[in-house]
Amino acid sequence: MDRSRGAGSAAARAAEGAGDERPHGGTDRSRRPTLRRAVVLGGGFAGMLTASVLARHAEQVVVLDRDRLPAGPVARAGLPQARHGHLLMASGAASLEALLPGLTDALTAAGARRLALPGDLVTLTPHGWLPRIGEASHGWCLSRDLLDWIVRARVLADPAIELHQGVHGEGLVGEARRVTGVRLRGGAWPDGHELAADLVVDATGRGSRAPDWLAGLGLPEVAQERVDCGLVYATLLVRAPDGAAAFPSVSIRSGPGAGPDRAGVIFPIEDGRWLVTLSATRGAEAPRDEAEFHAFARALPHPLIADLLPLCEPLDRVRRYGNTADRRRRYDRLRRWPAGFAVVGDAVAHTNPAYGHGLSVAAAGVLALARALERRGADDGRVTGEVQRVVHRATRAAWSLATGQDVLYPEVAGARPTRGDRTRARLGERLQAVAVRADGTGGDADAVLGTLVRLGTLEGRPADLARPAAVRALLRGPAPEVLPGREPPLTEGELALLGESAGRLRDGARGRAV
Repeated sequence: MDRSRGAGSAAARAAEGAGDERPHGGTDRSRRPTLRRAVVLGGGFAGMLTASVLARHAEQVVVLDRDRLPAGPVARAGLPQARHGHLLMASGAASLEALLPGLTDALTAAGARRLALPGDLVTLTPHGWLPRIGEASHGWCLSRDLLDWIVRARVLADPAIELHQGVHGEGLVGEARRVTGVRLRGGAWPDGHELAADLVVDATGRGSRAPDWLAGLGLPEVAQERVDCGLVYATLLVRAPDGAAAFPSVSIRSGPGAGPDRAGVIFPIEDGRWLVTLSATRGAEAPRDEAEFHAFARALPHPLIADLLPLCEPLDRVRRYGNTADRRRRYDRLRRWPAGFAVVGDAVAHTNPAYGHGLSVAAAGVLALARALERRGADDGRVTGEVQRVVHRATRAAWSLATGQDVLYPEVAGARPTRGDRTRARLGERLQAVAVRADGTGGDADAVLGTLVRLGTLEGRPADLARPAAVRALLRGPAPEVLPGREPPLTEGELALLGESAGRLRDGARGRAV
């Protein structure tokens, strides 16, 4: 089937116009560069953002990628997670705008769907459906292929930046005090060629070999943290039903408890398509083919996704992905750090993709890099050690949210829940039970819902839960006489899309109101 139908028009126009604005990291000839050459290992999302930053400080920025990158919004070989749903949170969009002004307008022009949260999200929690009240935060739903293509086109429009494809970084050149280049394999250079650089940045993602490279320079072993709840997810790309252009995103999950978690999510993306993802933690089995996919959706705590699937046209086979463990490398703890080398993006930390934080954390880390270079100067030998500390700080909120949840699942690997973890989980459940009672009147439950949404999109802070409305709601708890909705909060227009299934949902909603 044609998976790219309609992908050329709006996306192509957006990519062509993506270089119209000067990026934050673009070469500023009014300011003399302090570095002759900077090298970025990895030409993905974090790598391209990093190149845009380094172009402000270096005469030449060389981006090396082991893959052949596509000339449009299509999948690349070395990024299997690109076939699954991605959400660019408001916090991540703010970081992107600081790095590449006007980029979110380019994404919208290319068809990315802006979601008001919680207004454009139908979410079933273990305590009931979250009300769709206004906009406490927002995010963009789009394919990873489209995002990477638009970012890449924008960054490579800078003449100071050059991309070399099919090139592997094989190791660092230098010694424990300073990195002076990178050893290469592939591309136009002979194997083992040493490419000199004043600054090397590793943005190679989850498969980064930086710990081994640092050890080869005589530096201590890098501490690593890992929490693995065993999540495996399966995604089916579909053509959305006619009339579904404004249909909300859908999220249904059982949550951690005595058994494995089963969940389903619908991501509306560009060109009238949905990415439908079904996931299961250790002890349950994610679907492998279309028949299993429909059966799994039907067994979720609510059949909404199962009712929508037959209305969609499949555009691809079911794709599975299981590299979902939370992993963090503690470069910030090394007492010695070499000048001329830094690590960013997933090569530093990545969390369970189910929480949707990866893009936003990567963008925040690169923005932290940009600010450190501006503050200290790219030629300051101590700046790269500072970079690792500020990049680590950019991972903290997402790491805490993801691991605080994942550690509670049965048979979790790499960690065990502490008493504090269980206490925080009980508090979170109580607040969530309050949030499902929000009614838009401005009461404490509304405040709790907004706070939880902003925490989930990395805009809020845990300290927000100490505000009076949250404290009152926590002490009072949910009103026992008010039952949470048994059916999803869909509008009449949205129900009409479901055809015969809409009658059952309307009957359930009427039964709740009696």
